[in-house]
Amino acid sequence: MKKFLAIFLSLSLALFIISAIVSLLDDTLVLFFGNHILTAINGIIFFPMGVMAAATYLLIGVSPMVPKRFFLPIPLFFLLGICATIPFLIYHFKLMVEMDWALSFLQLALGLFILHCLLRGDKLRWPLVTREQLGDRLFNWRRLGVFVIANVFVLLPAVLLYFVFCAALAVDHFSESFLALHPGGLTVEVRTYARNDGKKIQLIPMSHIAEAAFYQQISKSFPSNSIILMEGVTDEKHLLTNEISYKRMAKSLGVSEQGDKFNPTRGRMVWADIDLQQFSKDTIELLNLVMFVHAKGLSHEAILRLLSYTPPANLNEQLEDDLLTKRNHHLLEVLKVQLPESEIIIVPWGVAHMPEIAKEIQKAGFHVVTRHEYETINFHSVWKSIRSKKPVHLENETPSQPITPSNQL
Repeated sequence: MKKFLAIFLSLSLALFIISAIVSLLDDTLVLFFGNHILTAINGIIFFPMGVMAAATYLLIGVSPMVPKRFFLPIPLFFLLGICATIPFLIYHFKLMVEMDWALSFLQLALGLFILHCLLRGDKLRWPLVTREQLGDRLFNWRRLGVFVIANVFVLLPAVLLYFVFCAALAVDHFSESFLALHPGGLTVEVRTYARNDGKKIQLIPMSHIAEAAFYQQISKSFPSNSIILMEGVTDEKHLLTNEISYKRMAKSLGVSEQGDKFNPTRGRMVWADIDLQQFSKDTIELLNLVMFVHAKGLSHEAILRLLSYTPPANLNEQLEDDLLTKRNHHLLEVLKVQLPESEIIIVPWGVAHMPEIAKEIQKAGFHVVTRHEYETINFHSVWKSIRSKKPVHLENETPSQPITPSNQL
C-alpha cells in the first residue's frame, strides 16, 4: 500500500509541476506574442492534474499515511487561486492574461518548493515520495470525522458564501449599482436626474421577468405630463423565426413577464428602439437559435442545432454593439428630440443599458437628485413557487395590451 501511495502522490506532484510549466509557457506566449499554440495542450493537461489534486485532497482526509504538510498546499492552491481570481476579474478583466501568468508562476514555484522539501537535498529520483516519508497508519476514524465536519460545516458554507459575495460584487460593479443582489432577492435603483433648466430624466432599470408588484408600482409612478421612451426591438422584415418571449422562464420561477404587467396609464409613450434589420447577421442567427431552444426546450432537434452552431470569433463584440451600443445611441438621439417637449422624460429600459445612458446624460449637465429602490425578484417567493410548481400569476388571466413592439429584447 505504501508503494502504491508513494507512486500516486509522486504522479500528483509531477502533474502539478508539469501543468505549471506548460501553463507558464502558454501564458507567456499569449501575453507577449499573442500566440495560443500551447493553449489546447495546457487544457488537456489541466484536467487530469485537477482530478489528481482532488483525489489527493480526499486521501488526506481518509489516510494518515499522506503527509499533509507536503500535499495539502496543492488542492488549497486551486481553491485560493479561484477565490483570488474572481474579484480580480470583476474589477480588472482586461488584465486576465497577466493574472493567469502570475498564477502559473506561483503554481510552478509552489511545486518546485514541495519537490525540494521532499528530496531533502538528494538528486532527482522516482518515485518522488519515499516510503519513509509516509505515515504508518492506513486509516483513522477520528481523522475522517474531523475532515468531513470541517468540509461540510466550515469549508463548503464558507466557499458558497464567498461566491455569493463575489456575485453581489459583480452585479453591483457591472450594473454600476443600478442592480443589487441581496440575500433576500434582487433590487433595482431608480434614479432621477435633473438639470439647471428644470428638465428631469428618470432612469428605471427594467427586468424582462420580475414580481408583478414591481411592474405595477413602476407603472403607477409616472407623472401625467411625462414622456416615456419605450424599449422594444421591432422586426419589420420578419427576420426572427421564433418570437422573443420570456413566458416559460417567468412561469417556471413563479413571476411575471414585463409585457404582461408593465402598462403605464399616465404619460405619453414614444417608441425609442431600433429595428432588427440593423443587427448583424451573426446576432440574428444567435437570437433565432436561442429563441428556438427556448420555444422547443431541450428537444433532439434543439440539441443538434446547438452542437452544430459555431460562433464567429468576434461574437462577443458584435453582440455588445448590436444589443447595447446601437440601441443606446438611438435612444439618446430620441431623448434629445423629446427633451424640449416635456419637463420630465422616463426611460424604463433594461438594466444593462443604464450605465452608458447615465454617463451620457450626465455629460449633458444632468445630475442625480433622487434614488429609490424597488425589489424585482424575491428569492423566498421564487423558491416557494418552485417547490409548489404553481406560478404566482394565473394561467387564464387576460394579458394587458402590448405597449411595446411584440418582439422585445
